[in-house]
Amino acid sequence: MIEVLLNTVGVAVLWLAVEYGLKHQTAQSLEDASLIPFADDPEVARRVELATGKTVKAVAPEVLKPGWGNLDI
Repeated sequence: MIEVLLNTVGVAVLWLAVEYGLKHQTAQSLEDASLIPFADDPEVARRVELATGKTVKAVAPEVLKPGWGNLDI
């Protein structure tokens, strides 16, 4: 019986924490956050824009400086 009570309290605390964390978010900010994983690859960002119709604020990938290569560890 105590386990059921503790599980119920745990679910309620989790729900309240999520509600509090998302309290000040707007629909636009949540939409922007959902598109962040596609922002670092311009080609994928274009495909997502074509598929969803939403604008992805993509950033250009870093260009390697002359003389600098990938670091292999």
